[in-house]
This record gives sequence, C-alpha cells and structure tokens, in this order.
Amino acid sequence: MSLDRWIALILLGFCVVYGYTAWFTMDATLAPFMKRNPIWPSTFPKILSILGILLSSIILLGFERNVSNTTGIDYRRLHEYKLGQAVLLLLLMVLYALLLRPVGFIFSTSLFLIFGSVILGERKWFLMLPIAIISTLFVWYLVQVVLGIYMRPLPAWIGI
Repeated sequence: MSLDRWIALILLGFCVVYGYTAWFTMDATLAPFMKRNPIWPSTFPKILSILGILLSSIILLGFERNVSNTTGIDYRRLHEYKLGQAVLLLLLMVLYALLLRPVGFIFSTSLFLIFGSVILGERKWFLMLPIAIISTLFVWYLVQVVLGIYMRPLPAWIGI
C-alpha cells in the first residue's frame, strides 16, 4: 500500500474518533436550553468529521486516481520532498499555539504569518509585513467586534 493510502487510513481513524466525540460525547453534556437550538457547538465538528471520513475513504479506496494522472507519494524518494519546510511549519504552529495567550493575538498571529511566509520562501518584506499585520488586525476585528468573542489582542504585561 502506498504512503498516501497509509496517511488516508490514519486520517480515517482520526476522523472516526473525532466524529464519535462530536456525535455522542459533546452532545451528551449540553445544557437543556441549548438542546432546542438549531445549531449546537458540535455542529461544525460533525461536518468536519463527515467530510474527513468521506475524503479519506475516497483516497483509501483509490477513486482519486481515476480523476488525476499523478502518482502517489513515493516513500523511497522521501528525501527529495521539502520535509524541512514542513517540519519547520509544524514547529511554528506549535509555537504559535503556545504563545497565543501570553503574547496576545495580534503579535503572535503577525509573527506566525511573517515567519511562515519566510519559511515558504517569500522574500518581499515590503509586501509581507503590511499584509500580515493588516490581515491579523482584520481577523481580530471580525472576531472581537463582529462576532463578540473576546481575544486578548496584546500581551497581558502591557495591561491594556
């Protein structure tokens, strides 16, 4: 079995567990007044689990090979892929998750976008910096003001 099918099998197992949690565990702990709402907190995880199960099953069964003429991931040539960039991006994501609360949303997200684009090869700093900062501020505004979900914008030690 090729590497892409092994990855699809692992994702299928993860999506089944995620779907079980969304369908049974999350709904069992809902407050009685929330059970009458049309959209529950588990609605989006349910949709994600169904899509994940469907897409990983398509890859696992090999239906996508009929659509495209590409070959799968060759594990014998794994050293030719850009694994360094992928590992650095994963480490950057972990660092972003760890720094989100203490550093604040605006600083951590801006730094994540800037360093992520540097890892992926972007070198136009005059475009990268304003785009990262403006998009971070825009997302923060949408979440904070439009949706009404509080996110600490700045570090706690600033005191604002």
